[in-house]
Amino acid sequence: MAQSKHEKIEKNVFLMIVLTLLTVSVGGLVEIVPLFFQHSTTTPIDQKGNKLDVKPYSPIRLVGRDIYVREGCYNCHSQMIRPFRAETERYGHYSVAGEYIYDHPFQWGSKRTGPDLARVGGRYSDEWQRTHLINPRDVVPESNMPAFPWLDRPVKDDIQAKMRALNMVGLHKYSDEEIAAAPAEIEGKTELDAIVAYLQGMGTALQNVR
Repeated sequence: MAQSKHEKIEKNVFLMIVLTLLTVSVGGLVEIVPLFFQHSTTTPIDQKGNKLDVKPYSPIRLVGRDIYVREGCYNCHSQMIRPFRAETERYGHYSVAGEYIYDHPFQWGSKRTGPDLARVGGRYSDEWQRTHLINPRDVVPESNMPAFPWLDRPVKDDIQAKMRALNMVGLHKYSDEEIAAAPAEIEGKTELDAIVAYLQGMGTALQNVR
């Protein structure tokens, strides 16, 4: 009895691998490519077309974001509020793609050992944030978050090279003047100052929207 085409594919390991990879690749492209052409994912707007006050990260916040990633904060904190009442009541307006157009890479995630930080900006004072990072138990006695006392050290960062690189790979449009002035903004700052600046700006574009 002659084999069907389906049987031939199943019994040929090489052909099965090639066709599986082809199927997955085509399916992935069909899902991903259209997103590059949707205004809601490539411009700072929400789903209703409202313009958001989203700007490229300032030099100090850019440094702070990199420290956030370096220290692995994303392992315990997501930055993605889902459109469910239980989440919006606790954290605020659900996350929209237009807020994250300047994130490379974005920090959405789904792991929550600690609370979501998408709308943490402005909820606490700078001093609270500093104290919390140096020793979380000083402000939240039941916290199991590790302390980060070593962040209280001077920033050492080639911020100008970083801004030029972001101009090349993303939607950032840092001007030559902004790049030239960047070292002065981070001069004398600590890594603690930088990460607090990053946290305080997080999610503020939609913070008061319900």
